[in-house]
Amino acid sequence: MATLLYRLGRGALRRRRLVVALWLVVLVVAGLAAATLRGPTASNFTMPGTESQRALDLLAQQFPAASGATGTIAVKAPGDGQLASPQGRGVVQEIVQQAATLPGVVGAVDPFQVGAVSPNGRYALVQVQFATGADEVTDEQKTAYEQVGAAAEAQGWQVAPGGEVLGGEPEIGSTEALGVLVAAIVLIITFGSLVAAGMTMLNALIGVGAGMAGLFALSSVVQLTSTAPILALMLGLAVGIDYSLFITSRHRQNLLDGLSPEEAVGRAVGTAGSAVVFAGATVVIALAGLAVVDIPFLTVMGLAAAGTVTVAVLVAITLQPALLGFAGRRVLPRRLRSVAADDTPANGTDADRTVADTAPTEDRSGFGFRWARLVTRFRVPVILVGLLGLGLLALPTPDMRLALPDASTAAVGSPARVANDLTTEGFGAGFTGRLAVVVAGDTPQATSAAVPQVTALLQRTENVLAVAPAQLSPDGRTALLGVVPKTGPTDEATETLVHDIRASVGGIRDADVLLTGVTAIGIDVSEKLSDALPVYLLLVVGLSVLLLMLVFRSLLVPIKAALGFLLTVAATFGITVAVFQQGHLADLVGLDTPGPLISFLPILLIGILFGLAMDYEVFLVSRMREDFVHGESAREATISGMGHGARVVTAAALIMISVFGGFVFLEDPVIKSMGFALAVGVAIDAFVVRMTIVPAVMSLLGDRAWWLPRWLNRALPNVDIEGEGLRAKLTDRTPAGV
Repeated sequence: MATLLYRLGRGALRRRRLVVALWLVVLVVAGLAAATLRGPTASNFTMPGTESQRALDLLAQQFPAASGATGTIAVKAPGDGQLASPQGRGVVQEIVQQAATLPGVVGAVDPFQVGAVSPNGRYALVQVQFATGADEVTDEQKTAYEQVGAAAEAQGWQVAPGGEVLGGEPEIGSTEALGVLVAAIVLIITFGSLVAAGMTMLNALIGVGAGMAGLFALSSVVQLTSTAPILALMLGLAVGIDYSLFITSRHRQNLLDGLSPEEAVGRAVGTAGSAVVFAGATVVIALAGLAVVDIPFLTVMGLAAAGTVTVAVLVAITLQPALLGFAGRRVLPRRLRSVAADDTPANGTDADRTVADTAPTEDRSGFGFRWARLVTRFRVPVILVGLLGLGLLALPTPDMRLALPDASTAAVGSPARVANDLTTEGFGAGFTGRLAVVVAGDTPQATSAAVPQVTALLQRTENVLAVAPAQLSPDGRTALLGVVPKTGPTDEATETLVHDIRASVGGIRDADVLLTGVTAIGIDVSEKLSDALPVYLLLVVGLSVLLLMLVFRSLLVPIKAALGFLLTVAATFGITVAVFQQGHLADLVGLDTPGPLISFLPILLIGILFGLAMDYEVFLVSRMREDFVHGESAREATISGMGHGARVVTAAALIMISVFGGFVFLEDPVIKSMGFALAVGVAIDAFVVRMTIVPAVMSLLGDRAWWLPRWLNRALPNVDIEGEGLRAKLTDRTPAGV
């Protein structure tokens, strides 16, 4: 692979104008396709095969009027008892009539007819039924819905439209640009050259632009959840900058070693580019592996992010060498350009190929070398302190609770949060997460006979506050009963209630009884994701061991890497639970209300962190193996690998942390938690696990770290990530032999 990429890098530099033109065409075509073909994103999370989803499908077939999105308008009078007055009734009636005549609304329910009025006569709830699902409600319809009750508010009343219909796509604003700005500053400091930093950033932005445009172009045929594009953008930006950074950094080193620009690019793409391809492949495999969980919306999220990573890899190994060709030696700081030019052999590229092997002894006094010597000297205390520290950070992990987001954790002041708080204030938390029981019989008589039995069982179930009268479909074969819990949607008691209801109505004969509603769907999704988490974790760990065994020809190195990855995951989960669920230091991340973690965060975090952890493992340990194979002792090889890779890996990690951290400033708690968890995970894995614990363990293992049974060594293919075969091939060439 290294030889193939070496030729690709040189070819891209020679035909740099054509390569740049082709990528610009791809960007323009993808952008036009996105502008014309972009489809809507989904804010709901469906789960085929679950009881709640089967109930929704049944309603869509037999009771379509009740299968659309619902809204709840919370009304608060200026004082107690005012709703009972003629004036108060008139205000509420006007709100009901206004809501019923909105575009896309089937009808609105008078709260006085169904008893949706608080005992103190100050609060009322108006139920609004839309004809279509929440994702099909247009922005114009949402805007009209949010403006209901404006006249009442002018009279001192408080009117707060809410419900699932207000769900929408998170907006990307200027705050995320802060992360990109910090990444640019890191690049400038790392390279000491505005040209190198700007070119690396430009390369990554072109890749992310092409990837995101292609994703939006496909959204017309593939339904994306509202978080899928955000995840793709977040990951595409981070890996795009990092991959370009690795290749540019190696190219600069090759120039300083005296190679011509063309040969320097070829070797950079052949060596660092091989690591980029492998690292990108691990991220793609991990994200695509989410399909094995068999959860459609998670599969789409994983494939969307994998697509942007794939584009980032392609851009790094094709467009980056072309841009490096335009830049020439300007990628170096001014003080080093003349030195690199003087060291370059004057005649022929073949002479270039041996220059690196005859370069003067390098300076090993940098921080990376000093840190490596310190870590390897005190390896046992370092390992113990690292394990203890990560273990303490992981302590909150067993308390982790998963749920789909509800309005109680929305940003304070948002319409959904205002309606939720007003409903809770007047009626209790249970009214914000009502359940729906669907009773379906083969005949109207069977349904009519089953409804009283179901109602009685529901009323006797613990934690049920109220059961609304049944609504019958036009043919009488399907009935819908509303159930109000005493506790909120994400409360553990509500989760228990869902299971209790299903157990109690399971014995009803001659009719199917199914429990659904947004709360029940969230519980079903969370449980299925929790069940899939151990399977996916085992798959990822097994994959990491296999892939690293191919790369490093070792048994202990992959096992060590997998254990380090588990430490990263456990500590990241612990910190995220402590902040977002338990509320510790929540103000620092702008979190208004702590609550359970979003259901898909743990499994998504495992997939992404796996790929990123393998990035740093490959870039650091491949140099250790290279030096060990070339005759250095295990300890010196470890120090050399850390010394050469520490600066670049530090810059790469800081860039990823900056990009992910930029999303923490979004108001949406789901995106906020994803950005936070990824930023923390990268920080722990890069600085604690890969750059501290890994060299300490490698030093402790010594030569045993590189042991591999002979039979297994013969069976494994040689992928040559670090370009050892390429170096041997170039060294053996002579000018006459080319």
